[in-house]
Amino acid sequence: MSLSKSNVFFMAAITGLIVANLYYCQPLIPLIAEDFQVTEETAGSLTYLTQAGYAIGMFLMIPLGDKLERKKQITITTIFATIALALTAIITDFVWLQVISFVLGATSIVPQLVLPMAASLSSDEQRGKVIGTVVSGLLIGILFSRTLSGFVGVWLGWRGMFWIATVISLLIVISIQFRLPINKPNFQGSVSHLYTSMFTLIKQQPILRESTLITCLAFAQFGVFWTTMVLLLHNEPFGYDSALIGAFGLIGACGAFAAPLVGKVGGSGGARKLILYGIVMTFCSFIIFMLSSSSVVGIIIGIILIDLGLQTIHVSNQTRIYSLLPEARNRLNTVYMSFSFLGTAFGSAFGLYLWKYFGWAGVCLGGMLLAVLSFIIFLVSKKNN
Repeated sequence: MSLSKSNVFFMAAITGLIVANLYYCQPLIPLIAEDFQVTEETAGSLTYLTQAGYAIGMFLMIPLGDKLERKKQITITTIFATIALALTAIITDFVWLQVISFVLGATSIVPQLVLPMAASLSSDEQRGKVIGTVVSGLLIGILFSRTLSGFVGVWLGWRGMFWIATVISLLIVISIQFRLPINKPNFQGSVSHLYTSMFTLIKQQPILRESTLITCLAFAQFGVFWTTMVLLLHNEPFGYDSALIGAFGLIGACGAFAAPLVGKVGGSGGARKLILYGIVMTFCSFIIFMLSSSSVVGIIIGIILIDLGLQTIHVSNQTRIYSLLPEARNRLNTVYMSFSFLGTAFGSAFGLYLWKYFGWAGVCLGGMLLAVLSFIIFLVSKKNN
């Protein structure tokens, strides 16, 4: 069964709505800190715990998509995410909130199950464009989730946002039954071989190694900025509330519409050049951020640049790895995305550390260092491509 345009847009929509689960808490950190009487840095731990849960969930569950029927796996996983969202909304102990945040991340991996499904149902000619469209949904979900949660936080409190997310997730479970096609994979081996084969893929596929490392560092830069930006804008000289902080997500969302074009260019053979452009953009964004510690205009320009750079790197690399071994797309995606979101978790924790001890200038220097490491990997790996 091939994918219709409506199915592609539906996949993009559910991808964006579910990945949003990982980011609702970011503009709400000050509200959560006040509710539980903890510091903002402590409340910020929810951001990297959710990302870490996402990475672990991918590693454990996404490989099964090469063996299990994907629609059923997506449905069951979304049901557990719905339960985790409801628990987040009612929890009254901060330690348990940290635990549930990790579980919420682990059960919000549906986007990484949808992407291999979309790739497997697409023709070779259209695969890059389809992946770009679905990834644009993911990126818009990431960025709009901050805006939505910021406004809802001011209006209904931080718990209100998670109740709304619970209802959205429940509606997705119902919609999946009518819109997603049945998609049976071709892998015939054992479950144990499924997992051990991932390490074989890492060893045998240099493009997978390069793509994974570069995207991991790009996601780390993303985590460094978006986690600490909340603290920068909440404190002086800005003093913004969660609604205004969340509104900054709209700025980055403007660039997300470029993802289908990136996928189309990358699919036609220009992926590696685009990756270099993306690395340069993320590096330059942190230069702008450093010069804009009290400038809203500078921060806006930097946000557009870092989000465009990230999606250029991400879509290009994802298109490359999906072209390697069609029968192993879920396992390739597991390696690629698990490390990517571990990068986000590391970046969030790294950013909070830099903010606490070195301030905004330290955050920006840390982001530039990660971009330089990406460039070094890009140069070292050139002989393999």
